Amino acid sequence: MATRNLTAVLHQEEDMYVAECPEVGTVSQGHTLEEALANLKEGTGLYLEEFPPAEIEKPILTTFEVTSDA
Repeated sequence: MATRNLTAVLHQEEDMYVAECPEVGTVSQGHTLEEALANLKEGTGLYLEEFPPAEIEKPILTTFEVTSDA
């Protein structure tokens, strides 16, 4: 059983948190950040058991700034 270090990107939508793993494309949600992450970990683990990838590439993560009149 292989252990992988993956990325989780989380954001809030109304009263739920959404968690996404960009390397695999899995998405989950929860009422708290911890619940959303736990659900993502479980779902991603199950997905990888069924569809093991040959290689997982790490995404390039950065931040940027925009100016808005709003």
